[in-house]
Formats: sequence, C-alpha cells, structure tokens
Amino acid sequence: MIKERLEDYVVSIPDFPEPGIIFRDITSVLQDEDGLHMAIDEMQKLVQGLEFDVIAGAESRGFIFGTPIAYNLHKPFALVRKKGKLPRETIETSYELEYGTATIEMHKDSIAPGQKVLVVDDLIATGGTLEATIRLVEQLGGEVVGVLVLMELQGLNGRDKIKCPVYSAIKYEGK
Repeated sequence: MIKERLEDYVVSIPDFPEPGIIFRDITSVLQDEDGLHMAIDEMQKLVQGLEFDVIAGAESRGFIFGTPIAYNLHKPFALVRKKGKLPRETIETSYELEYGTATIEMHKDSIAPGQKVLVVDDLIATGGTLEATIRLVEQLGGEVVGVLVLMELQGLNGRDKIKCPVYSAIKYEGK
C-alpha cells in the first residue's frame, strides 16, 4: 500500500542504541519500492532550480541517494570514501566521531576547480561527515552550493556547521 508521506516509510525504534534515543531507520524506506521512489523524487524536488555541475556523496548512503539523482539529472557523481578505498591519487580529511576520528577521501580529479557541487547524504545529525565532505570539495577548488539529505535530526544542530543551504526531505525535531 502506497503511503501518503515519506515519513510514514521510516521506522522509529525507541531506546536504540541507548535509552532515550529514537533511532530513525531508513532501511525501511529502501526496502519498499514506493518508499524509495518517493524518497528520490522528494529529494530531487527540493533542489529543483539549483544550479550545480556535480553531485558528491559520502559512503555509503550518500551513494544510495546521490547516484539516482545524478542519473536523473544527467550529472556526474563523485565518490567520497573511507580512507584506503580509492585506487587513484586522492586527497583526504579527518573529522571527529562520537568516539574517535574518521578519515575520508576523494580522487583528486573528481571535482574540477570552479565546479558547483551538490553534496548528498542520507542524514544530517551532528554534521561532521558533511562538514568534512565540504572541506574535500573545497580543497579541490569546487564550490558547494547545497547539501541535500533525506533526513535531518534538528536537535543535534548539524545544520549550524554547514555554511551553505541545507535541504531536508524529512525533519525530526529531536535527536
């Protein structure tokens, strides 16, 4: 049965991974053909009229949502991967996680200087991965003109770290 709202495809799991947290599981969106179709369509509508040359997405859920949008809009897709996964010359940046740090990288030739870039991911929570992705694009001379996510957890204030427009298909007030 087709649901009316994109939020209706998200399964909320209370007290995961710890008491007091409501985990918003997007795998339920992906597992439903109508939910996946609605997610891609809704995300794409949010950036209708935005001018950009390339879509960049972080491993792995940025790939899931960014690639079909890039395909639909006939744009190239630039991979942002965990360190050590890309075979050619790369640039890298590290960022803070809840417990430690992570390093991501891009191929040096994935963004040309002056290109306008839309960064796509599944979620903005604290904003760390997106902020690091933006740093990589800027190191290559690209200009991030927007960040597009399926879901935003507004209570974690990740939007505050992002210095360009953030487009969210679903917004949850809490964490």
